[in-house]
Amino acid sequence: MVRRDTLARACMLDHPATAYLVPVKRPDGVAEYEVTWDDLARDAAWTQERLQALGLERGHCALVSFSGHEGAWFQPVIEALRNLGATYGTAEAMGWDHARTRVFHRELDLHALLGLSADTLEALSGQVMIGDLFHDTPVILVRPGAAERLRAAGVRAGIIAPLGPALAIECAERSGAHVNRSEWHVSERDGVLAVAAVREKRGTGLDEIVLDTRGRVLTERCGCGSDDPRVVLG
Repeated sequence: MVRRDTLARACMLDHPATAYLVPVKRPDGVAEYEVTWDDLARDAAWTQERLQALGLERGHCALVSFSGHEGAWFQPVIEALRNLGATYGTAEAMGWDHARTRVFHRELDLHALLGLSADTLEALSGQVMIGDLFHDTPVILVRPGAAERLRAAGVRAGIIAPLGPALAIECAERSGAHVNRSEWHVSERDGVLAVAAVREKRGTGLDEIVLDTRGRVLTERCGCGSDDPRVVLG
């Protein structure tokens, strides 16, 4: 009762529109942009659609691996899982927390593994055969470096990764990671990716940022039916 009343009162308080101030690396330095609570809510709705398309639903268990400073990208992932009714656990994306990932994998019937890093995978590979560990997990969306290693081990891993201020999520087609076209313009400059906010949506707006990330952009409709652009990294 006390906790419920406290939360109810907290919801009545005024709070600033800004949820995060996020630095984004680019070739000439670091750009900072603002993320509002409304931005996060829309990002969560889009992420929920992406996860539903991969088969996640109420009752499934998921592990989300991210670092504390990545809330602007992964808070929408967690909110999407909540809205779906999935049970989730979290682990730090740094390699030193690899034991938590293994415990969740052992103790829960994981349907989805989201955000695993190359550092965590490196630490796990010293203890187990990673191909055997993850081969029966239905949905695996990991960082690009981890995806490359898992694919080499025979695991059909997809990509989930921050792309500058945006989040890229690969679908079951495995033909590039989708970026929400309602929120972001994605382009390519001589093999280097660039991202700009859709000004009608993102409250603060964001001029185009040329990222420190190589890749190409695919704009034709994906085999999954989505018209969101896709990025192929590397």
